[in-house]
Amino acid sequence: MKHIKSITAITTLSVLALSCSSVKRIKNPQFQTTPRGLEYMMVEDHRGKQTPNAGDYVELHIETVDHNDSVIFDSRSLQKGKPAQFKLEEPSFNGDLAEGIMMLTAGDSAVFRVLVDSVKAAGQTLQPWMDSGKRIIYRIKLISVKTEEQLKKEQQAKDAAQSTIDEKKLTEYFAKNKIKAQKTSSGLYYEIKEQGTGPMPEKGQTVSVNYTGKTLDGKVFDSNLDPQFQHVEPLTFPVATGRVIKGWDEGLLLLNKGAKAVFYIPSYLAYGAQSPTPAIPPNSILIFDVELLDIKK
Repeated sequence: MKHIKSITAITTLSVLALSCSSVKRIKNPQFQTTPRGLEYMMVEDHRGKQTPNAGDYVELHIETVDHNDSVIFDSRSLQKGKPAQFKLEEPSFNGDLAEGIMMLTAGDSAVFRVLVDSVKAAGQTLQPWMDSGKRIIYRIKLISVKTEEQLKKEQQAKDAAQSTIDEKKLTEYFAKNKIKAQKTSSGLYYEIKEQGTGPMPEKGQTVSVNYTGKTLDGKVFDSNLDPQFQHVEPLTFPVATGRVIKGWDEGLLLLNKGAKAVFYIPSYLAYGAQSPTPAIPPNSILIFDVELLDIKK
C-alpha cells in the first residue's frame, strides 16, 4: 500500500492534502495557540475518546494552502477521494503539525497554521512558495485513528478473508491447466522446472534473477527478458530482506543456482490491495517465471 511515512513528510510537503469542501471556510477565523506555538481553530469537534499518539496510524484528508490561500496539495484529488494514511510521529519542532493532529479525534475538522520560520529553524527543506514570515495553512479532517496493534489485527483479518478467495482461484487454475505445484505453509505455490546446482541462497545473500511476471489471466506486466519493459539486465538484490514482495523472498530460498521455477503468489504475499501499477489490479494473484542466475555472499 502506498502510505505516507511520517508527519515530517507533511510539513515538508512530500505528502498529499484535502479538498476545500471537507473543511468549511470561516469568515474572520479566531485562532488559538498551543504552548508550543501551533495556531489552530476547531471547525468540527466531535469530542471523541481516542486522540492519536505517536506511533498510531491516522487516516485523514488534508489540504495544504499558502498565505495567499492558494491550494498547494489536495489529498482528495490525489487519492481519488480516499484519505491519506500514515504513521504519526512525535512533534519534531515547536509549531509542528503533528501536535495539532494529536488534538483531534475521528470526525473532527480543524485548521492549523505553521510558521515558515519554524519549519526553517527545524532544518527542514523549504519549498519555493514558502516565504519567510508567512504561514503554511493546513485544513484537516481526521477520519480514523488506529494503534499499530489494531491495524495489524485488521490487516490479518483482511488477509485471512483474501487467502480463502485466492486459494479457490488457484485451485481452479491448477485444475484447469493440469498444474501440480507444491505449497508452502505460507500459501505460496511453486514448481521447479529445472534444478540448479550447489547450495540454496541464505538470508541476506545477493541473488541475480531473470524473471517474467504476469497476472492469473496471463497478462504480462513486467519482465527483464522483454525489451518493451526497458530493463533487460537481471534483477540483483539481497534476498529475504524485504526488498521484494514476500512471495519472492520465500520462493527464492527454495532454489539453487541455475534453477528455473514458477511462483504462484497469492495476493497477500504480493501487493495485496495496494497495487503499484494499473497493470496489476488490487488483490491480484501473481505468477512469476524465474531463473536464479547467481548467488553471492
